[in-house]
Amino acid sequence: MKAKKLVRIMKALSNENRLNLYMEIAKCDEADFEELQCNISRIVKMFRLSAPTISHHLKELANAGLITTEKHGKYLTAKINKETVTEVMRIFSEIDRE
Repeated sequence: MKAKKLVRIMKALSNENRLNLYMEIAKCDEADFEELQCNISRIVKMFRLSAPTISHHLKELANAGLITTEKHGKYLTAKINKETVTEVMRIFSEIDRE
């Protein structure tokens, strides 16, 4: 992973609202039930943020490669990009060994 990509990831997660949003999406992923997929309309209700603000934060998380989103009819769902998580964990594990 290049330094620029890692910086983009860290920058995306340095915003408290985005970090909370990311952790909420991760909870849905852990549940692993189709009906509990992270429907963005459900998440909007959980946060005291407007839908456009949530949309902006989702875009930043997606641009950093932290999540993927899919449209299902009129609904948008989000999932954690596990490849990115694995890459970041590998980098930190290598740093820990030094």
